[in-house]
Amino acid sequence: MSLRTAVSRRRLLYDAVGLMLIWSVAFAASLQGSESPTEAVRGTVSRVLSILEDPVLKDPAKLKSRRRMLEEVIATRFDYAEMSKRTLAAYWPPLTEAQRTEFVELFKRFLSDRYAEKIEGYSGEQVVYLSERIEGTYAEVRTELRSDKTTIPMDYRLLLKEGRWHAYDIVVDGVSLVKNYRSQFQKIIRETSYEELVKKLRERTLTEARTTKP
Repeated sequence: MSLRTAVSRRRLLYDAVGLMLIWSVAFAASLQGSESPTEAVRGTVSRVLSILEDPVLKDPAKLKSRRRMLEEVIATRFDYAEMSKRTLAAYWPPLTEAQRTEFVELFKRFLSDRYAEKIEGYSGEQVVYLSERIEGTYAEVRTELRSDKTTIPMDYRLLLKEGRWHAYDIVVDGVSLVKNYRSQFQKIIRETSYEELVKKLRERTLTEARTTKP
């Protein structure tokens, strides 16, 4: 092999390695999306607060419209399918696609009913963003909800899907929403059946379990 041929092959090898490095960096950047986890949470929270602080929407006659707007904003960021999967845990795999679709919709409606009034009870508390932690396609954003009387830790757990961060769990003052409902739902399934859980969700007769820290 001539010296010129060896040099050419070496240059081609370096070029190939360089292209691979550039591609891997670009691929990693595309996986992380164009927004950080904190930006994703902040953007959604800001939209929610703007609706709550809108003087026009505070009119009692606008209650249903305001609640619908809040649900639409939250739905764009929360992955209810992932929340449902994690909540049912071992009871999720045996379900058919139709059963999964039904459960996700019922669970979404259940959460909307349970937390709409709590969200609408907002009275000027400040949201402080503390830190974020990213591990691959998972992230956690730590925040605090502060008022003159109290401070409540509120952490958002997110999953990266198709370049966007989606929340699949919220930990409020040390209590995971997913773990709380997993315990409650699994108790109902063990003592009765999955069908009974669905019935309770459909008829909106499921009572709120008392949350406890792990």
